[in-house]
Amino acid sequence: MKRLKKNPLETLPSAKRAFDILVSFSLILVLSPLLAIVALLIRLESKGPVFYYSYRVGMNYHIFKFYKFRSMRTDADQLVDKMKHLNAYGQSEKGDQEIQELTRDKIISLGMEAVRLQDEGILTERAYEQQKEKAEAQAFVKFENDPRITKVGKWIRNLSIDELPQLFNILIGDMSLVGNRPLPLYEAEKLTSDESIGRFMGPAGLTGLWQVTERGKKGVDAKSRCALDIHYAQNHNFWMDIKILAKTPLAAIQHENV
Repeated sequence: MKRLKKNPLETLPSAKRAFDILVSFSLILVLSPLLAIVALLIRLESKGPVFYYSYRVGMNYHIFKFYKFRSMRTDADQLVDKMKHLNAYGQSEKGDQEIQELTRDKIISLGMEAVRLQDEGILTERAYEQQKEKAEAQAFVKFENDPRITKVGKWIRNLSIDELPQLFNILIGDMSLVGNRPLPLYEAEKLTSDESIGRFMGPAGLTGLWQVTERGKKGVDAKSRCALDIHYAQNHNFWMDIKILAKTPLAAIQHENV
């Protein structure tokens, strides 16, 4: 993935950055006893590090280490490929159009603008668009009743406590308090269409427009999530951020195991 040179700190409004520093530093001080208790519970339940990090893609395709309390088994990342059929975003009621070995007469009848030449064979335009939509839907990964989650992990995830270490990401400038969720590399590299890249023009955030409107719901639609991200990237301002922060505590207590 191509990484742009411009750092988020260079493009964030100064008022937003100052607000991020003040609030994140204050929250770290106030919540330090809770952070210590959670760290102890994680260590007591299972072997492995207390914190988990992965490389994420944020604003302007800035790649950084994204920190969370570990809520999963230590081999969770290795199990993703085996569980892709359970992805809540990738499931579709529409059947895929199969790759067809079209005859010359069939191609002529469809018109060259209605077919696509692929390495695997010849696709109708309709089949090509369905494959493209499916690939972008699967860019967002989410599992219902994820078996990789530990007992303590389920508790801290339902209350969004696992996200608190990202306050340090905010303090150093990788993220903002409010923005679009930074994506893992394998998800971000699939969002390459003109309709999708707009989400990366907004700051990466601890909470955001999607979290306070769609989080925890079943039947999540990847297109609507991306549309919300793009809307925030194009329209975010201080008062929008305040409204999202005000709604975040209630949204943080999710009721679905997704």
